[in-house]
Amino acid sequence: MVLVGLLTMVTALLALDARATYGARISVDEPQYLLTAISLAEDLDLDISDELDEQRFLPFHERPTLSQQTTDVNESGQRLSPHDPLLPVLLAAPMELAGWIGARIAMAVMAGATAAATIFVGVRRLGLAVWPTAPVVAALFMSPPLVAFGNQIYPAMPAALTIIAGLAVVTSNDRRRWWAGTLLVVALPWLSVKYVPHAGVLAAGLLWSIRRDRVLVRRTVGMLAAMGVAYLALHRGIWGGWTVYASGDHFVEAGSEWQVVGSRFNPWGRTRRLVGLLVDRGFGLAAWAPVFLAAPAAMVHAVRRRISHWPLLVGLVVVGWAMATWIALTMHGWWWPGRQVVPIVPILVLGLAHAVGASRGRLAAVMMASAVSIAGWLWLVVEASTGRRTLVFDFRDTGYPWYPVWSRLLPDHERFELGDPVLTIAWTIVLLATMVAVWCRTSPTDVPVSGAVAEARPAPAEA
Repeated sequence: MVLVGLLTMVTALLALDARATYGARISVDEPQYLLTAISLAEDLDLDISDELDEQRFLPFHERPTLSQQTTDVNESGQRLSPHDPLLPVLLAAPMELAGWIGARIAMAVMAGATAAATIFVGVRRLGLAVWPTAPVVAALFMSPPLVAFGNQIYPAMPAALTIIAGLAVVTSNDRRRWWAGTLLVVALPWLSVKYVPHAGVLAAGLLWSIRRDRVLVRRTVGMLAAMGVAYLALHRGIWGGWTVYASGDHFVEAGSEWQVVGSRFNPWGRTRRLVGLLVDRGFGLAAWAPVFLAAPAAMVHAVRRRISHWPLLVGLVVVGWAMATWIALTMHGWWWPGRQVVPIVPILVLGLAHAVGASRGRLAAVMMASAVSIAGWLWLVVEASTGRRTLVFDFRDTGYPWYPVWSRLLPDHERFELGDPVLTIAWTIVLLATMVAVWCRTSPTDVPVSGAVAEARPAPAEA
């Protein structure tokens, strides 16, 4: 766990000086989190009006023009970033100690902690073997998108850490940890309101795990309800709406905070993201890490083999993928690809580790595919650190030889013209066919007794 965590952290830190856009190391939504972190560290409040006036963003966003994203929320000119505050809370101390460098180091540390926790969940809770779980987790956490969000300052990686930690607690046999599970459930909405469904699945898992203790169930439900009411009341009182988007200039001008979902909601049109989140030429997971093409089949394999706690794992993946497909305004944007699904990607990694099993051939395939994606990330990091490319603005123009060739086999869902629908249908058929084949060829056998089950065994009397 320590070794894989350190490898993940170091790989993410290689992009410490990489630039998000031309003229800015940190750009778009990222400065909003850092300005709020500065305000929390220095003023102990969320008001960033003075930080904007003093251009405190210049050390990491050299251009004097910054998308402020917020409007005056009262007559005194107070401005609140339209982003939930838990990530700035986590970054307040690092920003105070080392500025934007400290913030990026903190993000890398969280990525390393998530990788380590993923191994723990895989071995101690799901019953996977340390080998190949550790090398698979290491390879995929050193690959995009996970390594990228150990650098970019968004709540996606802290959310992934919270979900993995929540899985570790919820699937524990120790009911005394219910309070920790409750706090982790509550933390997700404070990272972002879009993680409320993820929190709901974790909460359901928590309540199921303590279902035989009625007193504990009532206590947990009461605590969750109280925290939910507090969340809504604080947002209403501080941001002026049910979500932080009520303070955003775009949403104020559009007339509603719910415009964050889109003014022309088209669920049928967004349905193509079901496969696009995986195979889109620019923003699909497989565009930068081809090994994720095997993730759907790997999850089917895990369900068919009845891996420990599979309903909870599948519930989190389904909810995360559905939010990115139908609720998120776009899967494209000014961030590294995969941002919308990063919180549930570690579960996909565990599915792949389970599918590899004891097969040396499968492990070799995962390692080779990961080597391609890790090399691509390092190539782009060098480009973005030397001014030739950026991590956000023009990453698709990378000079990495593999990407221009591979990407031609993938549909471009930003353009979606000519052959793109055909490629989308073709990949959909391929993915569905592999999932059906895995289901039919895999026997529905329970996972053998291992760490996840052994934990429940009584200790020796002399202990």
